[in-house]
Amino acid sequence: MKIQIKNLLKVTCLLFISAILFANCHSKKAVKLLDADILHQNEDQLTQVIIYDVFTPPVAARIYVYSSLASYEAMRFSKAGTPSIAEKLKGFGKMPQPEKGKNYNYALAATKAFFTVAHNVKVFSIDSLKNYEESVYNNFKENLDDSIYQCSIVFGDTIGKVILARANMDGYIQSRGKPKFLGSNDPGKWRPTPPDYMDGIEWCWNTMKPMVMDSCTQFMSPRPPLFSTDTNSVFFKAVKNVYLISKNLTEEQKTIARYWDDNPFVIEHSGHMMFGNKKITPGGHWMGITAIACKQTNADALKTAKAYALTSIALFDAFIACWDEKYRSKYIRPITVINESIDPGWTSFLQTPPFPEYASGHSAITRSAATVLTRLFGENFAFQDTSDLRYIGMQRHFNSFVQAADEVSISRVYGGIHYRFSVDEGANTGRKVGELIVEKIIK
Repeated sequence: MKIQIKNLLKVTCLLFISAILFANCHSKKAVKLLDADILHQNEDQLTQVIIYDVFTPPVAARIYVYSSLASYEAMRFSKAGTPSIAEKLKGFGKMPQPEKGKNYNYALAATKAFFTVAHNVKVFSIDSLKNYEESVYNNFKENLDDSIYQCSIVFGDTIGKVILARANMDGYIQSRGKPKFLGSNDPGKWRPTPPDYMDGIEWCWNTMKPMVMDSCTQFMSPRPPLFSTDTNSVFFKAVKNVYLISKNLTEEQKTIARYWDDNPFVIEHSGHMMFGNKKITPGGHWMGITAIACKQTNADALKTAKAYALTSIALFDAFIACWDEKYRSKYIRPITVINESIDPGWTSFLQTPPFPEYASGHSAITRSAATVLTRLFGENFAFQDTSDLRYIGMQRHFNSFVQAADEVSISRVYGGIHYRFSVDEGANTGRKVGELIVEKIIK
């Protein structure tokens, strides 16, 4: 009984102390965050909404690129002479300038520009973003003169609207009314895959206006191997390779496949029940890696905004290039061939995503992002990737961005959803897109 009373007293004291601390915290002014931290939080909030709203990977990349560009175009004025990125891209034109004689907080302007765009590029969970946004604005209000606050809000909103003008003419709105892509029963052509037999997503993404590329065909892939059921053909050997790997996966290979799956909405089946398992998109994963690189190097707000903008450009253009090829070749997935010609009961280790196989989208966008990040942070940049930790409880270490991108590519073979030649070609396309961005924007 004495022990119980003593423990009760301890708990009571702890609760009392906690209440005092809580009251003290809320009686003070809002804590002023570092500008870079605010930009990181903005991107993180957007990622969470993208996951919740279940956007397709190409659409998610579009949301990231316009929002991140808007943020950079405001933040760049924190250092005199910093050039515009948008003005070097296709379709933007001259960007707004701050008025002479007025004082601005450019982190606030960047935040306003970011959310002006995010609210208007088809993000559905507007209330979630607005609640976070208001908390950020309240923090600024507690630490800024009213004139600076108002000037910054107006300037950020102006930039956001200029960015949105380009977004409204990039082909996205027109693409929403297109009919479904149901594939073909012709030999070697893609058709919907088990377990859900969904129609092909974003089949006209090649009509989107690129940021840097001259056109969606600038880095057109070579023709993939001809479809053949001849066991000695290049194609069938590639199919057999996927099958044999899947039958002998090591625990490490399974871990790698799961780690890089990044399928934003996997449909899980349990008897007659189906439920969705939401995850980060592949582009969102690399925006997370960008955050890690910035924080690890103590990058200031300007470098942070630049890294997010350039990485998102790399993702966006790589998706356009890759999706152009996917729906040109309309290549058949391993699961279809294996079920029909090798093993009717076989299923891929990862759920096969609903679009044609050649070339690998994961490989393209990750190698494009890795190429840009390597230019920004160095070739031998070692990092612990925790960007997916809160979503799937996993993390991995890499000695460079390219090493991470290479692991992404092979993960798709381990997962049973890509042939080896497709991941190699996807990576080749992504590298070319990334190198073009380095040449035209970063140098």
